[in-house]
Amino acid sequence: MSTPEEQKKAGNGSAARKAAAEAEAAGGGNLEKIRDILFGAQVHDFEKRFARLEERLMKETSDARAETRKRFEALESFIKKEIESLGERLKAEHEERSEAGKEISRELRDTARNLDKRIAQLDELTTKNQRELRQQVLDQSKALTEEIRLRNRETTTALTKEITELRTAKTDRAALAGMLTDVAVRLTNDLKAPAKQ
Repeated sequence: MSTPEEQKKAGNGSAARKAAAEAEAAGGGNLEKIRDILFGAQVHDFEKRFARLEERLMKETSDARAETRKRFEALESFIKKEIESLGERLKAEHEERSEAGKEISRELRDTARNLDKRIAQLDELTTKNQRELRQQVLDQSKALTEEIRLRNRETTTALTKEITELRTAKTDRAALAGMLTDVAVRLTNDLKAPAKQ
């Protein structure tokens, strides 16, 4: 069984053959009319199909362009947002690092200032301690010198007193010699006297 379309084509084919035969019989009439008669229905059908195909193609192309434009706009918007976000993050990070650098610099200045202050205090304390130590050494030196003088004076006084006492208390040599001679004479006399008896 043939489809209605095939029957139509077969019918068109026989009509075309008839028209061609008539054209040949007529001896070359109007070629356009013959073509129109022969292929007119097919040409109109093809033109309609081409028009529909062209319309569909134009619509799909337009839809594809619109979809592509839409996607490019979405992509461009996304990229712009990402770039802005990255820019803001970089700016925030830069500010944060700059602030951290300022804070570290401030802390270093404070530390250096405190260290200078501490060194000055230690220097002042060391100077004060050295001064006090020198004063103590000087005071002890004076006290020792005074004590040595006092002891020297006391010793000299004691020696002088002892010498004076010795001079006063000692017997005279000549007197001692005379006394000893006298004792010796007496002893001699005492020794000689018993012999005479």
